[in-house]
Amino acid sequence: MNHKILLSLILLLCLLISTTTAFAAKPIINADNTYYDANTGLYMLQGNVYIEVANRIITAGQAKVSLSSQEVWGSDDITLTQGNIYLTAGSVYVYGSQKKAILDGGVTFKQPNITIISDAADFNWRTKLGVFNGHVQITQGDDTWSADSVTYNIETSTLQ
Repeated sequence: MNHKILLSLILLLCLLISTTTAFAAKPIINADNTYYDANTGLYMLQGNVYIEVANRIITAGQAKVSLSSQEVWGSDDITLTQGNIYLTAGSVYVYGSQKKAILDGGVTFKQPNITIISDAADFNWRTKLGVFNGHVQITQGDDTWSADSVTYNIETSTLQ
């Protein structure tokens, strides 16, 4: 039972930056504590959360997941590494059924030749768009500029 719950958490978190590739590899999951809170209906991962699926690695200080609502809350230094993508944030809230994620607490997104830093970001993995908001700083090649908001297409690696 725990394996199915943790696998669901992995799938929801991995959808932050999803590709059409199926998850074929068995996940590696480590956390200091894992338990189910019957009062809230949430599965909890606490302390040194490490999740690896195929070419994705997710780390966090803690995470909560609701299978019924397909929601995930992660906090305490979120990182996601996938191929040439590196993302950090203070926290993440995933709306699995809507295929959306909200990142907050300072977001840094990196791909070769581009770095986007912002206060917050919204990702929609149906459209493959990330919208970065608040004190946005973009560094692309040798150029750096600021904006209130910027939209980045993760699939085409282009600003819109």
